[in-house]
Amino acid sequence: MKLLVDSGSTKADWIAIDTNGKVLFTTQSLGLNPEVLTKEEIIARLDDKFDISHNKDKAAHLFFYGAGCGTDRMKNFLTDVFKDYFKNASVNVYEDTYAAVFATTPKNQEAIVCILGTGSNCSYFDGHILHQKVQSLGYIAMDDCSGNRFGRHLLRGYYFNKMPANLATEFEKEFDVEPDAVKENLYKKPNPNAYLATYAKFLIKHKNTEFCQ
Repeated sequence: MKLLVDSGSTKADWIAIDTNGKVLFTTQSLGLNPEVLTKEEIIARLDDKFDISHNKDKAAHLFFYGAGCGTDRMKNFLTDVFKDYFKNASVNVYEDTYAAVFATTPKNQEAIVCILGTGSNCSYFDGHILHQKVQSLGYIAMDDCSGNRFGRHLLRGYYFNKMPANLATEFEKEFDVEPDAVKENLYKKPNPNAYLATYAKFLIKHKNTEFCQ
């Protein structure tokens, strides 16, 4: 059995296939970004999904394409976690941009490939090798135009009283914006980048307002 995984910070999509390419199951787990999760948190997210935990010993190959896997340190860390969990599988970990390249770019064709979600990324593919011209520093320093970046701007707009009163009222109804709740999610809970990205839906919902524009 082969497992193929496309993981962002918010969610990870899994598909299991047999040697003939037949789909055995598909499932979705919480995101597995090694930059923001510990080994114990990653394993807990794997154990939480029945299809993954009950088939882990059947996996012969794992191909994982994930956010936060752009450095050798994170690739090696996640590879070791997966080898401990999927004990009979050969494990290959790649940054998520490779999955985007394979999904969108014809063989041997050059392209600029971008990912826009909880985080953001942009890379040049020369037809054979992916070139990351700028090394990502993660959601705090980079991830321009991503869900978490827009969420940050909305929160700041609300707290600095830049958000119009009618939108602020809607914002308060839709989200728990009490300072203690916000800080708990930002500084104590896992995946603060995914938490920030949850606010982005508000921007989309009110995209025609001057403030959101």
